[in-house]
Amino acid sequence: MTKDVEMVARSDVAGGGAYYPSRHVGGGDGGEDVDDDGKQRRTGTVWTASAHIITAVIGSGVLSLAWATAQLGWVVGPVTLMLFALITYYTSGLLADCYRTGDPATGKRNYTYMDAVGSYLGGWQVWSCGIFQYVNLVGTAIGYTITASISAAAVHKANCFHNRGHEADCGVYDTMYMVVFGIVQIFFSQLPNFSDLSWLSILAAVMSFSYSTIAVGLSLARTISGPTGKATLTGVEVGVDVTSAQKIWLAFQALGDIAFAYSYSMILTEIQDTVKSPPAENKTMKRATLLGVSTTTAFYMLCGCLGYAAFGNAAPGNMLTGFGFYEPYWLIDFANVCIVIHLVGAYQVFCQPIFSAVETYAARRWPSSDFIAREHPVLAAGKPCRFSVNMFRLTWRTAFVVASTVLAIVMPFFNDILGFLGAVGFWPLTVYYPVEMYIRQRRIERYTPRWVALQTLSLLCFLVSLAAAVASIEGVSESLKHYVPFKTKS
Repeated sequence: MTKDVEMVARSDVAGGGAYYPSRHVGGGDGGEDVDDDGKQRRTGTVWTASAHIITAVIGSGVLSLAWATAQLGWVVGPVTLMLFALITYYTSGLLADCYRTGDPATGKRNYTYMDAVGSYLGGWQVWSCGIFQYVNLVGTAIGYTITASISAAAVHKANCFHNRGHEADCGVYDTMYMVVFGIVQIFFSQLPNFSDLSWLSILAAVMSFSYSTIAVGLSLARTISGPTGKATLTGVEVGVDVTSAQKIWLAFQALGDIAFAYSYSMILTEIQDTVKSPPAENKTMKRATLLGVSTTTAFYMLCGCLGYAAFGNAAPGNMLTGFGFYEPYWLIDFANVCIVIHLVGAYQVFCQPIFSAVETYAARRWPSSDFIAREHPVLAAGKPCRFSVNMFRLTWRTAFVVASTVLAIVMPFFNDILGFLGAVGFWPLTVYYPVEMYIRQRRIERYTPRWVALQTLSLLCFLVSLAAAVASIEGVSESLKHYVPFKTKS
């Protein structure tokens, strides 16, 4: 039987979605190759979904948690970590139920986050969601470029400190490392969709466990053997470490950093769309979310609390690159290499929805254009392989990577950028839209106890996000006063 394979665009209300290969089989047989929507049968499991989540969640955010805990102190710091974990897990469950419109097990599939918002809320909320989602995704790409370059530069500095002493001038320009990271991403960006990224996500998840474990181990060793910094119940002290105004700004910025550490809801629907059924996708996704969030929270508590115990109020903004640790230098090198490998995968996980949105819009706008629609098979040993090159995909994705790299070079401020991204994305994408869609799906009436509880949660998270966003913008403005692109060393 001849099987014609064609690329089918998954619809998105505002131009999102992704290209996935779908098998259309003549003669009525071979139906086992497709799902209930006629698209290629999904093969994802709770384990692959968990790997995607861990890859997305345990990223650069984990490295700032000791600093964030130092701003908040022994009481508020750990409590805040747990609250963000519980909120993220709860609202992720609400969002997982909205993957299908109507019945969570048999309703119409929503292939992207914006599809779900369009199905349940519609109107202006679709466009506002698109703005929040894609601004956050673009910002995350920039943030990961910054973090990967800092970690790559830290390898050079660790070797320099080891060979020349801890007081040596081992400053280095991060620009070169950002450019190299961008070049690597240009190649990986040519992978068409999430299905081709499963192996990369699993590798990245392993890397995230590796460097998080190393950070925890080094912090524990320093806590036991000393010397340790001064830690207090309320964190950095006014009049000793910071002024009263700085204390407020840094505390709010720390909330943004913690929010960023749990930021993955904007791609949860896309991850869920890789999961096979039965069992129902929402059940699998809730199990994957529980596994992913509980695992990352355990690491977060260890990194934040042990890091604060080790460094006290002087905790560096980045545990593994701020050089609170100098030895063993080879272990610090390995940890930073793991960070870079992990962020190569995480960058792709967050950028695929952006790529898909633009490509789907272009395919609809110019359906007969060879530049946009034609696939050029890649030959291996004289025979076509499973990969192909599309000229529009090559051009557009390369341009995106170049633009995000340039922006990272212009504003390489780790904690400030992370805090702003966490603030911008947390309330609308992690809380507001999941809550509103769930209310609409379950037909929860206004002013009932459950409606009031959900809206109160949303309001409180909005206030936290607003405060964190303002504090992070203030931090970026202060950093810009002392930074000159291509001239300031890290």
